[in-house]
Amino acid sequence: MTTTADDRDALRVAFADPLDRARHDPSPAPRDRIALRDHIRAVEIGAFQQERGTTQRIRFDIVAEVSLDPEAVAGDDVDGILSYDTLIDAITVELEAERLNLLETLAERIAARVLLQTQAARVFVRIGKLDRGPHVLGVEIVRSRAGETGAHAATDPAPRPRVVLLGAGAQDHPALTGMIDRLVAQDAPAILATVPDFTPPDAAHPAAQRRIDLLALEQAAWRLAARDARCVVIDSRTELDWALRQGNLSVWAPARMVLDATNGPAGADPLHLTRWLATEFNAIDVVLIGSDWPEDAPERTLASPGAL
Repeated sequence: MTTTADDRDALRVAFADPLDRARHDPSPAPRDRIALRDHIRAVEIGAFQQERGTTQRIRFDIVAEVSLDPEAVAGDDVDGILSYDTLIDAITVELEAERLNLLETLAERIAARVLLQTQAARVFVRIGKLDRGPHVLGVEIVRSRAGETGAHAATDPAPRPRVVLLGAGAQDHPALTGMIDRLVAQDAPAILATVPDFTPPDAAHPAAQRRIDLLALEQAAWRLAARDARCVVIDSRTELDWALRQGNLSVWAPARMVLDATNGPAGADPLHLTRWLATEFNAIDVVLIGSDWPEDAPERTLASPGAL
């Protein structure tokens, strides 16, 4: 979203003290504001490899322009105003949702979450990294209710999917195309996960081995996509949420979501990861295709794609 000159002027004074802000605010009837300042959290965030596996201090400043109910204020009614906790909760929810690379993305999502509140008309978000050197690296954005867009602005949950895990050899089964036909035709959107048809190489370090195993799963996803154009590989939570809302068939490439999850699954076992994915998206059910799954698995297990 492009920041206009008016937005830049608004940002310049948004975090100023009240008298300076009043001098620069041209509005004949400026809105009331609530603010959260100097809120510091230890966060794992960043696009560089050295920022993975470690936390750094992030400072949050949020100012929300609000429409206050005069009767609620006069009556000292806390339920009639926008609570300060809303600003803190917006930070907490977005930090716990998934690990992010960009402060810009985090700021955008926090702003969108605050704007879900009916009393919030416009929100200013400033985020700064405090530990990257003798300076603060940061981003500032301003968003209004009219500019609210994206998956995080949606209030309705995505449709519940059916998750199907294809075991070894299932991609080469002659009934695979018919199974995809049936998944596309069903009412519920579907997410496919699949295992590789090869054994990944060994690595001496557990973290390296996990990366190799996850990449092997992603190779299997792309191999499936190459077989059928209806199978679209997706590697992010936001895009997967959008695909479910559109009723599309998706093939899960797990590495990014698993590595960026704040409380994600350990290891790279395909069944373990698929169960985690199903829980994250409140799946209708999980279907296991093939004969190489535990006999006591609670999921529905089918011998071949043709049985679905």
